[in-house]
Amino acid sequence: MDTRERGSIMPLVAVLVVAMGGLCLQLGRFGGRLDDAARAQTAADAAALAGAADGRRAATELAQANHGDLVAYRQSGSKVAVRVQVGDSVARATAVAVPRFAPATLTPRSPGSGR
Repeated sequence: MDTRERGSIMPLVAVLVVAMGGLCLQLGRFGGRLDDAARAQTAADAAALAGAADGRRAATELAQANHGDLVAYRQSGSKVAVRVQVGDSVARATAVAVPRFAPATLTPRSPGSGR
């Protein structure tokens, strides 16, 4: 074995280890951004539904319960649009309020009243 080549693989291994470490770091950051985006959309959906049902205060509370900040709230008739931020991610959602109806009650009929 030639003594001049001894240890020549070590610089290559060192560069490879540093490159792999950098790649892992970038993948972790990318995963964190994806997680923030998913959380922001969940918080926006929940806030829009709450806002359509019970108004801005409910939308704010649900956004905060999902670790988000309600940055915009707009209500036009029965339609509510919100924007929620979680970390660096911002998500939008809309919801439409539907009227709440009381359940129907059955009234007993007398035996000779028709059907």
